[in-house]
This record gives sequence, C-alpha cells and structure tokens, in this order.
Amino acid sequence: MSINTGINTENRAVIVDGLSRLLADTYTLYLKTHNYHWNVTGPMFTSLHALFEEQYNALALAVDVIAERIRALGEFAPGSYQAYAKLTAIKEETDVPNAENMLKNLLDSHEIIIRHARELLQTTSIETDEVTSDLLTQRMEFHEKNAWMMRSLLG
Repeated sequence: MSINTGINTENRAVIVDGLSRLLADTYTLYLKTHNYHWNVTGPMFTSLHALFEEQYNALALAVDVIAERIRALGEFAPGSYQAYAKLTAIKEETDVPNAENMLKNLLDSHEIIIRHARELLQTTSIETDEVTSDLLTQRMEFHEKNAWMMRSLLG
C-alpha cells in the first residue's frame, strides 16, 4: 500500500537510512552500556553501576521509538546483530576495560550518535518530516547530556 503523508519517496528513503544508522548506533551503545553495567569494578562501582543501568534502560526505550518511526515511514526496521554491525559506527566492546576507559568509550559512542543525528537533521530531506526532526532533537538532547556526564566524571 502506498504512503501519502506529505513526505516524498526519495526523502523517506534518506530519512529511513539515517534512522536505521541511528537505530544501529543506539542498539550497539545499549549493548555496550549494559555490558559495562555488569562488569564495572573499582572505587566508583556503585555510582557507575547505577548510572549505566539508568542509561541502558533509556537506550532500550529509544531503540523502540526509533524502530517504530522507521515503520511509520513505511519501511522495515533492521533488527539483527549482522544488520547493526553493517550500519553502526560505534565500536563493539570485546573486552572488559577499566572504569575510566569504559567512560571514555561511552563518551565517544554518545558523541558518534550526536553527530549522526545532527547530520540527518541537517539534510534537506528532513524539512518535510517534523516528527523525525523532533525525535532527532530529543535523541541529541539525551546523548549530549550523557556525554557531558561522562566528561564530568573523567575530570
């Protein structure tokens, strides 16, 4: 069935491509943050364990919102590790770094997502899609706040 919501097919394709990357980045960050929650050690254990839990819970909700926006635009959302590995720019964690490196890795990941969201927000395709613009603005706000927290913890 065709979609006639005021966003042409070409613009929808650009938006869905960008949202698919955002979804892959967000899911990869979710997995990394959850991993760090389980495996953090050291004198900051209690505070980082709680912070990482708060963040991965918020990321889990964000994954759903992003995927559902892709569906509302008429496309299927990617949903496999293989698809995410092809789409994400966030490095998968294969080790258990110390707490400081966990924070550095999370900071880098949040900044990658901010840049991707900003890139999509600045495309001309997004001009006709206020809903996705709002979603991207909300995602950037979340990730900018978390990047600030990581920077503050790192000193």
